[in-house]
Amino acid sequence: MSAADLERVTTLLVRQVGHWSAPRWAGPAGPGLGSRADLVHRLVQHIADLSADAESLPHRAVPRLGNDLALPDQLRVVVADLVASGAPAELLAEAAAEVTAVRDRL
Repeated sequence: MSAADLERVTTLLVRQVGHWSAPRWAGPAGPGLGSRADLVHRLVQHIADLSADAESLPHRAVPRLGNDLALPDQLRVVVADLVASGAPAELLAEAAAEVTAVRDRL
């Protein structure tokens, strides 16, 4: 999996959710998954953790902003960080698989 592949699947997810309103973000993602916003924030955190792993840095909590409409931007930022970290192909593939899985759930 390449950085371009990760960026492509991220763009697909951002296009899918980027126009959502607050009530849509608050809707359920599925049994045991919390809200759609919860699901995407967990994805953002997971990708941030992968980026930290790629740079041998400690994991840090990604803040949950007061407005869920910012989640697509947060996702773009952490994906860009992961790509810039020089992450190996297996981490890029893991991130792309997670983005795709979240997109399928939404």
